[in-house]
Amino acid sequence: MPFTRKRCRGLAVVATAVGLAFTAFVPPAMSEVQVRYRILDGFEAPGTPAELNRVGVLEIGPRSARNILILNPGTSASAAYFAPLARTVVAQAKGWQVWAVERRENQFEDHSVLDRAKEGTATGQELFDYYLGWLTNPSITPHFQFIPDSAVAFAREWGMRVEIEDLRRVVKAAKKRGRKIVLGGHSLGGSITTAYATWDFDGEPGAQGLSGLVFIDGGSSPTPVTPEEAAASLQAVRNGSPWLTFGGIPAPFAGLFNATGSTGALIDPDSPSLGQAWPLLPANLKPPIRVTNLAQYGYALDTETSPPSLIAAQAHLGHLAASGDPRGWDQAGEITPIQRFAEMFSGTGLQGLDGTAWYHPQRLTIDSGAVAAGNANPAQDVLDVRATHGHDLQRSLRIYAFGAALGGQRVLDAATILAGQSNIPPQNLTLIDRHETYSHNDPNSASPSNDFVDELVPFLSKVRRGRRG
Repeated sequence: MPFTRKRCRGLAVVATAVGLAFTAFVPPAMSEVQVRYRILDGFEAPGTPAELNRVGVLEIGPRSARNILILNPGTSASAAYFAPLARTVVAQAKGWQVWAVERRENQFEDHSVLDRAKEGTATGQELFDYYLGWLTNPSITPHFQFIPDSAVAFAREWGMRVEIEDLRRVVKAAKKRGRKIVLGGHSLGGSITTAYATWDFDGEPGAQGLSGLVFIDGGSSPTPVTPEEAAASLQAVRNGSPWLTFGGIPAPFAGLFNATGSTGALIDPDSPSLGQAWPLLPANLKPPIRVTNLAQYGYALDTETSPPSLIAAQAHLGHLAASGDPRGWDQAGEITPIQRFAEMFSGTGLQGLDGTAWYHPQRLTIDSGAVAAGNANPAQDVLDVRATHGHDLQRSLRIYAFGAALGGQRVLDAATILAGQSNIPPQNLTLIDRHETYSHNDPNSASPSNDFVDELVPFLSKVRRGRRG
């Protein structure tokens, strides 16, 4: 079905209704903390239908908390990805809320049956059939509808400028409520964090008014892409799909696999895996023996059995159980409980939200190559990136960088370079390298022991006690 303007309006109305519901509704699974979701007016991106110029904010923690940590998701991730981490942080960090950014592309997602499954009114089979099963069984109706690239050509321009301008609206909303604001992000969200902090807003850097930056296995390399590389990438996306292919899996399938897999693992963990029996699931995601829904999900994303192409989606989850038919899952002392990991991507307790971005703009990833620690370069002119205040950050700014398997020491080096450019003193930096023991996602999902959180909480405490940035 074409993605018409009428359909855009329908999604916007639904999203607004969900936002209003979240303002007043605390899901039972999150009853220990306050949870709110709201939608803000976003940047008026050229060519984009007005009703899609929106950005969402998942707010977790007490309204009375005067300090706000804003987190940006990485590639193909969404606000709900941070929900378990946010609940942990607000429980330990006095006086803090956590806001997670829901980027505009997620308005395209169809959560109709996913929401029903999470509330217990759709079975695991119904969930799987609606999103995936119909592809091999045409008798299944109704079912998920793909969005033709031709219907969303405007999304080819959803790059760093659109993202940073949307984020500007979130930061301004936080400043109205908060005393101290810390901005951070995971993976690509780290590049977005650097871009925002160094972005030129009428001659002032975005970091003005921020008290800290947090980089979770992501950041901005000081070396930009060349203008020729930028131009070639830009031309390629304008001639192709607006959406990124994640780990070799084209959009929206990475989202469909993760949303149905994580939710199925939670609502029907012990039944034989529906995904394993489905002929279109890639062979490298299937265990060699019959497994449960939970074990299928773990096998596909654990560091030991997940394919290398999915390194950005992996965690230390455990391994297949030693016995059983179908075979279950054994955490085996690993640092991330698989239920918590599945909740992170399913969006447990959240209607209209899950942890994966089914449609991730290629342009956003392309543009990140020109941020270059906030230093002007020729590629920025090609891509309309305005991250030029890399030497103008306030010296009082505090920076926390945590390197895991994907970024490692490079994340710490990037944070050190960013600080050094603006003469931010070394004592304002917290640098932790866990690339040998933490996968790319473990900093957000490890529990109850979590080295990232153990350093984040005192970092936030120092920010809260210090003077405003």
